[in-house]
Amino acid sequence: MPSDITSSLPDTMLAIVTTGHGGYERLEAQERPVPVPDKGEVLIKVLAAGMNNTEINTRLGWYSSSITTATNQASSQHDTSAGETTIDKPVPPEGGWKGETPFPLIQGTDCCGEVVALGEGADTALLGKRVLVRACMRSAGWESLENEWMGSDFDGAFAQFVSIRASDVFPVECDWSDVELGSLPCAYGTAENMLEQAELTSGERVLVTGASGGVGSATLQLAKRRGAIVYAVAGASKHEALRTLGVDRLFDRHADLVAELGQESVDLVVDNVAGDDFPVMLKLLSRGGRLVTTGAIAGPMVTLDLRDLYLKNLRLLGTTAWCKATFPNLVRYVERGEIRPLIAASFTLKDIAKAQKAFLEKTHVGKFVLEPWA
Repeated sequence: MPSDITSSLPDTMLAIVTTGHGGYERLEAQERPVPVPDKGEVLIKVLAAGMNNTEINTRLGWYSSSITTATNQASSQHDTSAGETTIDKPVPPEGGWKGETPFPLIQGTDCCGEVVALGEGADTALLGKRVLVRACMRSAGWESLENEWMGSDFDGAFAQFVSIRASDVFPVECDWSDVELGSLPCAYGTAENMLEQAELTSGERVLVTGASGGVGSATLQLAKRRGAIVYAVAGASKHEALRTLGVDRLFDRHADLVAELGQESVDLVVDNVAGDDFPVMLKLLSRGGRLVTTGAIAGPMVTLDLRDLYLKNLRLLGTTAWCKATFPNLVRYVERGEIRPLIAASFTLKDIAKAQKAFLEKTHVGKFVLEPWA
């Protein structure tokens, strides 16, 4: 252990380990060694870890091209009331972000924590600080689109401790709770990155689908912060909660958007839903408009009329690799009080299966956050 680690730190920790593709039985509570920070890394005591679609997708092997259904449909194939798999066809090994997932894996893409130890060469000013971890890491440099994600490519925050490269750790000075900060990295980082790459500017009209989820509700706030006119699509039962975010117009997810908004009525569509309604999004876009996406919760297979694309000079943007400015921007917005957290519920990490089941019911607004064992 590096000399910076205090004697009060344990040798072992509790973690939720995902042992492979499959149902909730793949989530195992295990005792693991406390990580030792390498050169340039810090050891973080996890205070809160947000929950995201990607952790469920990775467990299910949903990123495999052989799976063409929505996340909740894929999950139901693995689940019975006993929590055991009900499908005979095995998930292909290439079901992770970049092919084969490195199981066994401690997932957890979001992390709010306290720096409790330093590896050789890490910035000593970080010790004792409450921090957020940049979930999308660009170890090959900002000129390359190669990227690594905590909790998908290497062990993440569904544990009591995690070791992370110091350059991806950001102190945050604010009055948010640990749970509130733990909701931020993946959802808000993904949302800010989409708006940054789509070059959203003040006065533009933006339509956000799946607006009640973690990324969707973050996008609403961040688009309003940029001065955009924001339209949101979500179930009618969630509209009251979304109004508090300053949305200009709300639409039910079953609404005829072309009839209500009109063709060529928006400049940017932020669509992480996809599925059967994808062609409608292109009808709504004005000439020169953009559609940006980083997900497909209603299903990855869509119909595309190329005439809409080329006759209207549209741009379709996929955004997984974060820009250099994305995470520093977010920290600045938090510290200035320009955005606020939207927490649907918090759970203890040992109740992760219960939390993921509730998540897939899609009745919530905002983020689910997991708190570790004491």
